[in-house]
Amino acid sequence: MRTVLLIVLFILLQSWAARAGTTLFPARSAGGDARTLVVYSSLDEPVAQPMIEAFQRAHPDIAVRYEDMLTGEIYDRIVKETDSGARTADFAFSSAMDLQVKLSNDGYAQRSDLPMSARWPAWANWRNTAYALTFEPAVFVYHKPSFTKEKPPATRAEFVDYLKRQGNAVYGRIGTYDIERSGVGFLFMARDQEQFGDIWSVIQTMGAAGVKLYSTSSAILERIADGRFVLGYNILGSYAADWASRHPDLGIVLPKDYTVVMSRIGLVPQAAASPDLGRAYLEFFMSREGQTIMARQLQIAAVSPDVAGENTATTLQEQLGKQLRPVPVSPGLMVYLDQVKRARLISRWNEVLRLQ
Repeated sequence: MRTVLLIVLFILLQSWAARAGTTLFPARSAGGDARTLVVYSSLDEPVAQPMIEAFQRAHPDIAVRYEDMLTGEIYDRIVKETDSGARTADFAFSSAMDLQVKLSNDGYAQRSDLPMSARWPAWANWRNTAYALTFEPAVFVYHKPSFTKEKPPATRAEFVDYLKRQGNAVYGRIGTYDIERSGVGFLFMARDQEQFGDIWSVIQTMGAAGVKLYSTSSAILERIADGRFVLGYNILGSYAADWASRHPDLGIVLPKDYTVVMSRIGLVPQAAASPDLGRAYLEFFMSREGQTIMARQLQIAAVSPDVAGENTATTLQEQLGKQLRPVPVSPGLMVYLDQVKRARLISRWNEVLRLQ
């Protein structure tokens, strides 16, 4: 019986490790007293690697255990570990803005007063506890060869007009997120409802055009890049920019009527085993060097007001001004976690999509 239990435990541990995608970055120094920073993150490890390596160059005596997880897993694990009296990650980085703010609001994150705290944009900092570290617009994506005779839609009104004019020619060739399965898709739709009084006419027109729904950005971007689709609606700009850099037929438009901007949020959990290490990593993430690495190597727009040039909030705001509508890091995000309101929005989404 003991042998069977050990085998089952081993299988469960192997399954968890495979699912979590844990990668260990050994300390660069040869000393035997190296400490280990534990990171829970929804950012794919290969994308995060340049940031980790730069941090370790600045802190050669620190090893990094990077656990690549789904956003819901990050939230659940921090809550369960904290509530059981155990230690948890030293730093949590997630694109689920609502869940990260809930961790902060419910006492699962600790205050981090850092050199950049006072200079960080007010919308991107909640009580020095949860910090928005990226600046990622929701964009229209289009297949360039399909728009040689006219410009792609640049507003939601133009998007609707294009779908109505093209009719059967574009039927089934439009893609967007499935808001029931995609957290970022639900966030963008909820913000649309707040920002645009006629948003349901957009959804109805997409439904009439046979819109296809996906839970991932790559599924939509792949189909636009190869011409199966002509348009994508509300696609996360950081992923779109990465695809566009490798697929010349894929174009990007930041909607001129308004452009919603989401962010990935970083925080130091209240029950962190080594909160000083988590704070050191957060400080590096917010530094000029860290934000520059993110903009230039991770290809995700930087938030810091000290970083200018391409792929930064500073430049985008200078160019587009009030067109950009960043999602504030605040308890208001938790409205999207209200199950009744969530169910109501999803129900209306499904109903309107079916209207012909």
